[in-house]
Order: sequence, then structure tokens, then C-alpha cells
Amino acid sequence: MTSIFLPELKTDVLEAAKLAGDDNALWDLYIQPLHEELYRRQDFNFLDDLSEGQQLLLSYDYVQMQVMQGGFIQLIQNGYIGLLPTMPGWLDVVGCHDMAKTIDDVLKVYVLNRDALDKKTTVEEFAQLYSEFQEFEVLDEQFHTQHPKTFYTLLQYAIHHTEEFFRLI
Repeated sequence: MTSIFLPELKTDVLEAAKLAGDDNALWDLYIQPLHEELYRRQDFNFLDDLSEGQQLLLSYDYVQMQVMQGGFIQLIQNGYIGLLPTMPGWLDVVGCHDMAKTIDDVLKVYVLNRDALDKKTTVEEFAQLYSEFQEFEVLDEQFHTQHPKTFYTLLQYAIHHTEEFFRLI
């Protein structure tokens, strides 16, 4: 699928970012226009206007922000579980097989415990979920371990498929 949303980027800005060698700054260059447009629209249906690569980067960025702060339980409680179902297939396509399996395992645990995990919680009940669903501890740890390689692989995908993310000017 091609993107309906294709922001412009000056070629010299992209080349300078690549030469700087700062992977986080380069990631931000690719992801920031997607976040800004999503924020402007205030609607996750925006993902339907994106290429699969853009969808993967934006979805992964939300997932990594949630999981790095509070694990998959936080991601689920904050309502971002809907970002996960297509992610394992996309991750497999770009070569992130371990992370694809981890996300798939998260989905399996979620499906088996959906009612309890989707329930609105108080702060105390939210904290209790971590004790109740300890299988997420292992999955959180796997995510943290696999994240650097996944991040790098996704960034390399974006760099090698820039036309899927920008209209270079």
C-alpha cells in the first residue's frame, strides 16, 4: 500500500542527518511528521492513510514508548493494544523475527485474559495487574533485550525505503 500522507523533506537535511551518525535523531526525522499529523488529526484512522512501513514505524514508536515506561500492561491499559495485531507480520517482513514472536506472545496472553486486562482500573487495581499477570514480566524483558536490534533494523528499513516516508525535494 502506498501512502496518502507523504511529507516533503529536503534531500540535504536527510543527508546531513545520516552523516551525523545519530540514530535517535535520524529516527526522529522519520517519525516526527507522522506523530505531528496524528496529533493534528486526533484519530488513529490516520494509520489507514499510511504505507505499511509508516504504519510499522509509528506503531512501533508508540509501543516502545509504552513498554519502556511501564511494560505491556501499561500499553494495554492505555488502550494501545490495537497497534499490535498487524505488527508481527510486518516485523517478520523486515527481519525482526524475535520481536515478531514476542509481540505475538503478548497478543496470546492478552486474548486469554482480555476481560481482566481491558477492565478500567483504579491506581491500586492497575498496580495489582503486574502481580496478577507475571507472564508479562518475561515478555517485557524480551522486548527490552530485543529493542536495540529492532530499532536499528527498522531505522535501516526506513533509510533504504525513504520514498515510502518522504517526498524528497
